[in-house]
Amino acid sequence: MTDFLGPAVRIRLRTALVLTAAVVVGLAMFCWPLLARSTVGTSAHTTDAPFVFLVTLPVLILIVLAELSSGGLDAKALALLGVLSAVNAALRPLGAGTGGIELVFFLLVLAGRVFGPGFGFVLGSTSLFASALLTGGVGPWLPFQMLASSLVGLGAGLLPRRAKGRWEIAMLAVYGVVAAYFYGLAMSMFTWPFLANHTALDFIPGGPLGENLHRFLVFTVLTSTLGWDTGRALTNLVAIVVLGPAILTVLRRAARRAAFS
Repeated sequence: MTDFLGPAVRIRLRTALVLTAAVVVGLAMFCWPLLARSTVGTSAHTTDAPFVFLVTLPVLILIVLAELSSGGLDAKALALLGVLSAVNAALRPLGAGTGGIELVFFLLVLAGRVFGPGFGFVLGSTSLFASALLTGGVGPWLPFQMLASSLVGLGAGLLPRRAKGRWEIAMLAVYGVVAAYFYGLAMSMFTWPFLANHTALDFIPGGPLGENLHRFLVFTVLTSTLGWDTGRALTNLVAIVVLGPAILTVLRRAARRAAFS
């Protein structure tokens, strides 16, 4: 029997187009300081958060509704989504605040690998949203965290399917490291205009891209966010290498029993 069954959330053409548009717009909102061409008040970035909600949540709703109407997302898939979201929400506070140790992302990577990109995208948002409710971490940063986490789950589902055994674990481990730095840099880009406002490291609206990138990287190093990202990357690496094979087996057994087609 093949290790790769049908995805839990089947993305059709319409939802693929909406998802692609959401990803492009979301990344543009993360990188707005590098794209700014006029003087923009940094406080304006706080008002961007509701717009990310307006982009992210309709995508999730469209995926669910489209697949429910076509029979692609049944009660078993919804149950898996609820269980994994709850597990991730419970795992996240265990290492939060301890040298970048975060346990939420390695399970997201493994689930995206097994259940596909659509499921990984939805799980990324629901996991972060549930954990924010659990820990009281609701704020203007939450939609950005949800979007960045969703992109991590989406990317895991898009990894090459031919890799198996040790090669698969190695690929997922490398992806976990890359995803950790991606998430960290994305969130650093979100906080940069706030924390570096009116300093030598503040972004220059309309300035050269190279100059703004240099300022951002220096800001990332000086604020120790790069070290935090390294802790997250090492957590993903160790967790995937040590726990990955067993968890992949469990998730694939669940996928077989759910019989996603």
